[in-house]
Amino acid sequence: MTHPTLPDTAIHPMPGGHWSLPGIANLHSHAFQRAMAGLAERMTHPSDSFWTWRETMYRMAACFDPEKLYAVAAQLYVEMLEAGYTTVCEFHYLHHASNGASYDDPAAMSRALIDAARDTGIRLCLLPVLYMTGGFDGRALNERQQRFGHDVEGYLRLFETLRSESLRNGENVGLQVGCALHSLRAVPPQAMREVLMALPRDARIHIHIAEQIGEVQDCLAIRGERPVRWLLNHAEVDARWTLVHATHLETDEVLGIADRSATVAICPTTEANLGDGLFPLRDYLDAGGGWGVGSDSQISVSPVEELRWLEYGQRLITRHRNIAATVGCPSVGDALLRGVRASAHRASGFAEDALMRDRIVLDGRAAQFAGANMEDIGDRWIFSGNGPLIDTVTVAGREVVHAGRHRDRDAVAARFGAAMSALLAG
Repeated sequence: MTHPTLPDTAIHPMPGGHWSLPGIANLHSHAFQRAMAGLAERMTHPSDSFWTWRETMYRMAACFDPEKLYAVAAQLYVEMLEAGYTTVCEFHYLHHASNGASYDDPAAMSRALIDAARDTGIRLCLLPVLYMTGGFDGRALNERQQRFGHDVEGYLRLFETLRSESLRNGENVGLQVGCALHSLRAVPPQAMREVLMALPRDARIHIHIAEQIGEVQDCLAIRGERPVRWLLNHAEVDARWTLVHATHLETDEVLGIADRSATVAICPTTEANLGDGLFPLRDYLDAGGGWGVGSDSQISVSPVEELRWLEYGQRLITRHRNIAATVGCPSVGDALLRGVRASAHRASGFAEDALMRDRIVLDGRAAQFAGANMEDIGDRWIFSGNGPLIDTVTVAGREVVHAGRHRDRDAVAARFGAAMSALLAG
């Protein structure tokens, strides 16, 4: 099968032995979950899974307000920038107060994320989430899910408010507003149709799908089709769409996603942490599919680790090496970097020429880069350890990280520490 032509990695040598390359787009993030990273690693049930992990997530989610969300998101975005992420697609469903009541400003939690991104300097594709039901059977949201929920009318009001403000605010070039459907189990078919019909034609659309086996089984039992197959048959999926996880696919679904030019957001460290499974990467690449990576639950905030484990997971399941490479692109690191670069515009909505202004500079003085050249610099960055190898990061031409440190690291960390004390106390 013919492999798609991908852009080159746009890596350039710089004075002092440094190397410049495009920033990485993080295609899937839940910012508030940075506060619970490492706090869900204790057994709660002999058959712990994603579904028991959710209980810890719900408890943490209940403690947030706009001020705490701003502090946690700012810390997360600083960490992303220092790691080489320059764009984040924020899949945001923490909309209301903990009792489910709307804030006086229904967009208060969304604005906390917008402010955190603006103040730290990362590009933000904000994806307010429609979340309506607790399962494929249409059950009502439970008490802990109430702060996530909207009806269609309320959701579209929120979307239109955020979208119109972002378009009016011409100087805020670092913000895009798209749409997220939480999942097929959380959005009934009629509601999905109504929302999709109301969206602007250029709006990006993201959805969790086929992450767990249980989700696939429930969709089969109630809708008669597997999740991805149902979506492809009931929505005009195209290049505007990003399917998050899509872990459990059959061959026709792999081909269908690629044929529609959709993007898959793969989140290897979260999918490993939750025990979800492994995405069929090689089959998808052979079909010409577009993909990117995301930090999702923030168990890791590192594009290097996501890319490395995307490849390593495939090596473990196939018992072969260099899975992402091709005859035309024999470097695994190069192939991975080309892949994330190719998907950034489609998934985030930012113009390609704008994204090319976002650069990360690797520290050529690091031991891992001794003797590096154009052919091996990507492989060395991804596969030579976990040291802090980034020297400088610029977004839209503005330097936000220098000598490996974000310009506001200390102040942001202090606010984060205070917020964590409050969150863990209550």
